[in-house]
Amino acid sequence: MGKPLPWTPPLGVPFAHSSDMAIYHLSVKPISRSAGRSSVASAAYRSGDRLTDPRTGLTWDYRRKRGVDYSSILAPKGAPDWMRDRQSLWGSVEQVEKRKDARTSREFEVALPVELSPGDRVKLAEAFSVWLNQKGMVVDLAIHHQGGQNPHAHMMATTRVIDSEDGDDQGY
Repeated sequence: MGKPLPWTPPLGVPFAHSSDMAIYHLSVKPISRSAGRSSVASAAYRSGDRLTDPRTGLTWDYRRKRGVDYSSILAPKGAPDWMRDRQSLWGSVEQVEKRKDARTSREFEVALPVELSPGDRVKLAEAFSVWLNQKGMVVDLAIHHQGGQNPHAHMMATTRVIDSEDGDDQGY
């Protein structure tokens, strides 16, 4: 065991006091049609769900996918209720964007420390998602491999923002 940390970890999540700390990893990637990607397909895969893209009529079914330990949708205060439904959210995102090269969402992939308990990993990922909500984005959070060697979170965020004052959804 290492010495206790001289500071309190951010977001109130307790870290184990050890000299073996997690390796930091964060990547941010656009999900865009120009790369042949779909927000509906990406959300289905990350959440281990079955979703249909209303724009193309294609259905993706990843309900048998292993390693998806947690998923939820977090929306800014004042966002309409339908934005908390994965099919409605990503179907609307795909339909509202008309360009063939549109960026329909962003993915934030974050490594989660193995030193944290599964519950604390969820709290940490949700805290980051809430921070994105405060910027006006709806976030589809999925946590993979909680019991394995590579716990990580996928946070898909809308590219259009929600105005928390009046719930304006800028076109969704």
